[in-house]
Amino acid sequence: MESNNNKTICVTGASGFIAAHAVKQLLEQGYRVRGTVRGTADKYPYLTSLEGADDRLELVQADLLTNGAFDAVVEGCEYVLHTASPYIVDVKDPQKELVDPAVKGTTNVLDSCAKSTSVKRVVLTSSIAAITDEPDSNKVFTEEDWNTKSSLSRNPYYYSKTKAEQAAWSFFDQNTSLSFDMVVINPYMVIGPSLGPSLNTSNKIFRDVLSGKYPTIMNINWGFVDVRDVAKAHILAMENPDAKGRYLCANEVMTMKEVISFLKESGYNKYPLPMVNLASHWGNKVMKVLSYTQPKGSGTYMRTHIGRTMRYDNSKIKNDLQIHFIEARQSIKEAITDMLQWKHLKARG
Repeated sequence: MESNNNKTICVTGASGFIAAHAVKQLLEQGYRVRGTVRGTADKYPYLTSLEGADDRLELVQADLLTNGAFDAVVEGCEYVLHTASPYIVDVKDPQKELVDPAVKGTTNVLDSCAKSTSVKRVVLTSSIAAITDEPDSNKVFTEEDWNTKSSLSRNPYYYSKTKAEQAAWSFFDQNTSLSFDMVVINPYMVIGPSLGPSLNTSNKIFRDVLSGKYPTIMNINWGFVDVRDVAKAHILAMENPDAKGRYLCANEVMTMKEVISFLKESGYNKYPLPMVNLASHWGNKVMKVLSYTQPKGSGTYMRTHIGRTMRYDNSKIKNDLQIHFIEARQSIKEAITDMLQWKHLKARG
């Protein structure tokens, strides 16, 4: 632990769901952390109150879209965990609200790292969205796959993540004499307890299911991964000199039917859980018709995911980073307990 005391790690978007856990774990391991945030440090008590934060955490304001804003931020840091990027499914202007911040933010951070005399490696938070936006029952996805179907009109969030990661790799192709390298983490559905008060988009699925927003069980599945494991994966990728390329970061696949069954078994039957099972060939057709009544982003997501089975190979991250994943059911339980504590979900007796 002592050997880490002189190493400063930059974490962009430090107040975010994944980033906050990364900050916590880095501090626990003795690192110094310089995190970028939008507001002043006093707005993030869940970060400043972490053990070790008093003398080893520095929070600074930096705008992703301002050229050079990260020059001073990354200088003196050996590693940069670039996690900052918007995660919104339904937007009015996807280019302005999603693509520009994701792409420009990433290239701005890399530009600053290129000017730095200290940075050795950048670990970039990408997403399964950059691998595919459409499950394929006949295919097992790996790090070799790229999402080629998304656009500003089709799953624009997926498009933004794809364009941001592609821009990052292009940066290295165009600058061959850089003194640092990059490793990319591609998480699937990130769930689990939150250190901050805001509701994570993936956890929101459980809130919506328990709040009666979903009247039916759809034929859909998700690849879950615990937020603490994603944060750990970033740090392992940072520390391991042999880590390279992309890492698909996901644990178990669960269908919506399996999630609902688990919630019932876990004592959440007093919540208005969906009763009607439309996880069938006929149900798929009904849900795809109903998808056109949803906001554009949500509707597109439904049409590209309902009736399809997601399969992927996570052996690379297990083998290279030696990561052992927290079980999805444990993550779901802790996510719900957490949402109750943060008042995102009302308790039912």
